[in-house]
Amino acid sequence: MSHFLKPALPALAALSLLNACQSNSSSETAASGAAPEATTATSDSAGGKKYLAEPLIKDIYTADPSAHVFNGKIYIYPSHDIETGMPENDNGDHFAMRDYHILSMDSIGGKVTDHGVALDVKDVPWAGRQMWAPDAAFKNGTYYLYFPVKDKQDVFRIGVATSKSPTGPFKAEPKPIEGSLSIDPAVFTDTDGKTYMYMGGIWGGQLQRWRSGKYDASDPKMQEPGAKETALGPKMARLNSDMLRFDEPVKEVQILGQDGKPFLSGDNTHRFFEGGWMHKYNGKYYFSYSTGDTHLLVYATGDSPYGPFTYQGVLMNPVQGWTTHHSIIEKDGKWYLFYHDTELSNKTWLRNVKVTELKRKPDGGFETLNP
Repeated sequence: MSHFLKPALPALAALSLLNACQSNSSSETAASGAAPEATTATSDSAGGKKYLAEPLIKDIYTADPSAHVFNGKIYIYPSHDIETGMPENDNGDHFAMRDYHILSMDSIGGKVTDHGVALDVKDVPWAGRQMWAPDAAFKNGTYYLYFPVKDKQDVFRIGVATSKSPTGPFKAEPKPIEGSLSIDPAVFTDTDGKTYMYMGGIWGGQLQRWRSGKYDASDPKMQEPGAKETALGPKMARLNSDMLRFDEPVKEVQILGQDGKPFLSGDNTHRFFEGGWMHKYNGKYYFSYSTGDTHLLVYATGDSPYGPFTYQGVLMNPVQGWTTHHSIIEKDGKWYLFYHDTELSNKTWLRNVKVTELKRKPDGGFETLNP
């Protein structure tokens, strides 16, 4: 959920697509038509622009897709973009989403179902505004939805809601997770059954306001470290077995260059900005993230879920739009990248989720995709 603004791309005249998009959906509807095979390139007939994949659904705007395979089926937990009429700004106030819809599909390329509203901001007792990128997990017969939302003091915290169904509806806990902060929760369960949460996003995500360890609102933006200072890293903590609270103090994740040194804040093509995701492959931990103001999806590897992680390369070049957010899953022996762009609206705050296949290299890394 990036909010660093850069010049907009030229608008494409896709009015027919825009008219098809509404800000609300029925409680359970199938997306119009089956999603194409993920690797099929599509084009905008008006502008001639080629896209790597088609939007998974077209009747609502969705972004920041966190995908999981539960009981052999793919479930996608995105944020739900809406048109608010608010002016754009660097802190992302115009991203004023207020609920979550959960999507499902039996297979990549199959029919996508929108299961309607799973959680609304009005049903979260402590919430104020802006329900941003969520994630989900399953343990002990219960599904857990983790979500960032500003509290009534306008500070982002991470909440948790539970359901016996992967599609909800979810019931929120009365308070946010103690010690949680910022945005973009990504929840990873290791092969030993232990579960970890990674979180953090700079600028609108407020991570820079936690530099001292406590929230500092004295400066409206509270600047990041200087260009030659060590860059801010994401935060993480192991979750308790009840999945509702942290089992340890929150720590910062260290991301290093190939030279073994931490990235500097001015290194906008390598350092962390937001949108972290963790997966494991052949005993290695892969932490991927967005570089934010350069909008690259990159990845780093380590030998522990705590890191440190060493930068390895670019997963995907910048999408159309100002934000980049993703997830990675394995299904039927293949690896897939879920992401978003703005093909449907050509407006940076009205996005659509997509999926494409990832190609692994012999060393376990990834070939770079062009969206």
